[in-house]
Amino acid sequence: MGSAFQLNPTRMTGWFSLPLLTALLLLPGAIASAQEVSEPDSFDRIQAPAGSNNSTPSAANSEPEIEDPNNLRPLAQDNTLLSVEAGERLMSEAGDAVAQQDYALAIQKLQQSREIFNQLSNFHQQLASSFNGIDNRISSAQRTKALETAQMRDRATFQLALVHRAQNQPELAVPLLIQIIQSQQPTRDLGQQAYQQLLELGFVDSPYPQQPTSSN
Repeated sequence: MGSAFQLNPTRMTGWFSLPLLTALLLLPGAIASAQEVSEPDSFDRIQAPAGSNNSTPSAANSEPEIEDPNNLRPLAQDNTLLSVEAGERLMSEAGDAVAQQDYALAIQKLQQSREIFNQLSNFHQQLASSFNGIDNRISSAQRTKALETAQMRDRATFQLALVHRAQNQPELAVPLLIQIIQSQQPTRDLGQQAYQQLLELGFVDSPYPQQPTSSN
């Protein structure tokens, strides 16, 4: 499977150019299988994005309307934090922040997005384990959701590492890139892209996959 975007095989030093970093952050990654999360975090670590309204709704607006089934499913609405839509919206806002060279805001948005996807993956995996052997249909569906949201988490993590690299902070980028390789495995596309970043940063010396040598 081809990469979502091509990385320069030669070693890069210093700062990324802004157009390159913006293009890398805005290109979507393909959904693929990812490793399950091993250490679930506490849900109360999720922070509301800046500018979001977390005030308690008034009594007049709290009564669900039976005619609209979405009112009975609050996590299907757009304003919830615990949803794929919320994580993707934060990633999009991070891309906009990079375009404005507001790297601090981009880091904040990507960290929030990464946390949301991580929580979603953990919760779906917990449900999959709970229903294993009881209802395999539910268990399989939840495991699929866990893998999909783990892939989204790893994509947000990769973009976060790129922003740290753009700020000339390899000490922050390297641990994130290693986490991606552990989750994705080196044989998968995103894992290979993360390893390529480590190679360009000088943290590793051996290219992967190994380039064939030409014979005379």
